[in-house]
Amino acid sequence: MSDAPTNSDPGGADRQSIWARPVRGSRGPTPTHNRGAIVTAAIALADAEGIAAVSMRAVATALGASAGALYRHLSSRDDLLDLMTDRVVGELRPYPEPNADWLDGMLLLAGRQRALFRHHPWLLDTINRMSAPGPESLAWFDACLGVLEPVDSAVTAKFEAIGMMTGVVSLFARSEASSRSVSFAEVDVAAYPHLAAAFSRPARLPAERDLFDTTLRILLTGLLDADPPARP
Repeated sequence: MSDAPTNSDPGGADRQSIWARPVRGSRGPTPTHNRGAIVTAAIALADAEGIAAVSMRAVATALGASAGALYRHLSSRDDLLDLMTDRVVGELRPYPEPNADWLDGMLLLAGRQRALFRHHPWLLDTINRMSAPGPESLAWFDACLGVLEPVDSAVTAKFEAIGMMTGVVSLFARSEASSRSVSFAEVDVAAYPHLAAAFSRPARLPAERDLFDTTLRILLTGLLDADPPARP
């Protein structure tokens, strides 16, 4: 679920994951704030002002500490972003119990993802740049595989389906978060025959159609080469 990260620290993609390092350094006096408090302050800052506002200095200021004090727990801003991302992924709990209706279970997880992106818009910019998945991210992935347990498909297909589902949810969330929309209302489309023909036909989509739900149902059943669960 991650792309190649863009790191702000000199270590780049080769840096050791935050999950493989101790909670804090062994040198120096006992710090006033722990890693959990640092992450909480950083999330509050990102929610209020956006991810660009999150820096080691800004978080330290919010905690009434020096930036140097934070480096007893973290080696870089990238560490902080990893911890923030994994923390909010934990808000997707509780996970649905596996049952025969795997498709509804996956749509429930996708809906929670969408709500999470709405609640923490900055997550759209951090979820694909983690150096390695943290415990909450792994728990979410594990829950998805549990929901897909009844599906007789290869594990690789299930991994692809989970990754593609997250990608589609992200696209919908980005579209919702954007204030820009494409409008042809004032455009002369006469020189574009296919557009002109399209606009000359009445819309026939049913009003109650949920594009999010429909897209994911088609995507998941197609990638997994599976029929939707039978309705009682």
